[in-house]
Amino acid sequence: MARPKTTPRTVDNASVAEVTLQQFMEAVADPVRRSVIAQLALAGHDLSCGTFDLPVSRSTATHHFNVLREAGIIRQHYQGTTKMNSLRPGDLDARFPGLLRAVIDSCVQERAWPAGRDTPGPPR
Repeated sequence: MARPKTTPRTVDNASVAEVTLQQFMEAVADPVRRSVIAQLALAGHDLSCGTFDLPVSRSTATHHFNVLREAGIIRQHYQGTTKMNSLRPGDLDARFPGLLRAVIDSCVQERAWPAGRDTPGPPR
């Protein structure tokens, strides 16, 4: 029997135009989600879900990634079977000028990234 063809996996990323300020602020209120933002800013490139240093279980981390994606802060896509994450500074600056940079700067002040790493750089 022939193997059925499969369709590529996709992720429904939020349109930043539909994201409210309330939704953005609720997403960044959680320290685990701010850590994800800081780690992405520090890396300066896309990261897979499994590479983040988070103090929560995998299922809880998935919840946090979903909240960030639905708030338009991150974009997720698949590379093969790996789900990749990236910040959306251009989209967010068009909607909420300077807000993502302010969150990243506050992460630096709070040291909201894994110990032993340099401070996060500017978002891409």
